[in-house]
Amino acid sequence: MDMFCFLESQPFLDIQDRERWGMGMKIKDKVKYWGQLLLLPIYWFSFLIPRNRKIWLFGSTFGRRFADNPKYFFLYVSQHKEETGIRPIWITHKKEIAKLLQGNGYEAYYYHSLRGIWFALRGKVYLFDNYSKDINFWQSGGAVKVNLWHGIPLKKIQADNIFDPFRHPSSLWERWKNFPRNLSDEKPHHYVLATSELLRPIFSSAFRTGNVLICGYPRNDSMLSDGLGNLYTAQEREVLGKIREKLQAGRLRMLYYMPTFRDSETKFFETVDLGELNKFLELNQLLFCVKLHPKSKLRSKFGEIESGNVIVVDADADPYLFISESALLVTDYSSIYFDYLLSGKPIIFFDYDLKEYLSASREMYFDYESYTPGRKASTWAELRGAILEALGNPEQYREEREQMLVKMFRYGREEASSALTSQIKDIAMTGKNGRMR
Repeated sequence: MDMFCFLESQPFLDIQDRERWGMGMKIKDKVKYWGQLLLLPIYWFSFLIPRNRKIWLFGSTFGRRFADNPKYFFLYVSQHKEETGIRPIWITHKKEIAKLLQGNGYEAYYYHSLRGIWFALRGKVYLFDNYSKDINFWQSGGAVKVNLWHGIPLKKIQADNIFDPFRHPSSLWERWKNFPRNLSDEKPHHYVLATSELLRPIFSSAFRTGNVLICGYPRNDSMLSDGLGNLYTAQEREVLGKIREKLQAGRLRMLYYMPTFRDSETKFFETVDLGELNKFLELNQLLFCVKLHPKSKLRSKFGEIESGNVIVVDADADPYLFISESALLVTDYSSIYFDYLLSGKPIIFFDYDLKEYLSASREMYFDYESYTPGRKASTWAELRGAILEALGNPEQYREEREQMLVKMFRYGREEASSALTSQIKDIAMTGKNGRMR
């Protein structure tokens, strides 16, 4: 492996890396982390390469997944290339993702391949859901950067999250230590996507930018229409088939459990009696489908409870593939519930660690009670009752859900991808680029 690949293979710190800093990173890891600064000349050089405004680059989750808003927007633009005049290209840090997309007729490249490097230098628009490193930060100079993000925030995010040590360092050393990582973080000239005017000031504050685009989320188009041809990994197709088989064979209804990521998530197993859970599911002909946050540490723990009436979906799978199979959503503080409003189905908020979460993990933008349109449960007994109540009367809280939908989605149940394409084409035409600030 050459020096470029060696250094580039160490993306800026994400949450897993944060833990290693806290524990004391190994010397090898520190050399790789600080060694990234040797790539700065490549970033500066990338400003000199002329960019083609018809080439749009897409990436997701530090380059490790084909998921979320970038996935669905990429599929839309790819399936409408003739009418949009755009050449969409997926850039990934995993060769298997490039092979999956190429095998299904889409243009995609590994980020260290010659074509991956070339198009990273030539693409005018970078579309991602975390940071520009989802594609390739070092070759992004001069590109228009649009953060499609990954959810409407109930809990405070980015610069607004006072618990984030990277955005709120406690000392000069902490600030200096974070410098390499922060290079690719949000900048004032970046664009960010929000779904309503109510959210504009929130995203502007969190991302420190006035460039807020108002439109729907492309990932929700799959709930609103059958017009988009979706793409499944082999694992996703297998799990979806397994879910459908169980639902049909047992005439079951699916409870979709999607918790957010947090340190206190292990308390689920202190709150819920697993033996009672299985009995409850069997008695009421229910399938409990668990989809954890990709950064959750509980993958193996939840895998231990998988049984006839419990299915654990891989944390890296696309959660939107399974919404249509569900009868209701059980969540806590995850932004998934805002999107789930579009389905019209009931939502239960299992907030067993609310006080601890607010005091030690995150503050919230909105009053929790007012902005969570559904039954609340903090114990196993309350959760059982809430599930039966919601299944027996799915119309309860419908008015509250619809009112919340209007607040959070300016365009309601309209499909988003076409309108978003027009907005971004206009931005690309202006010639605005991403100066490093």
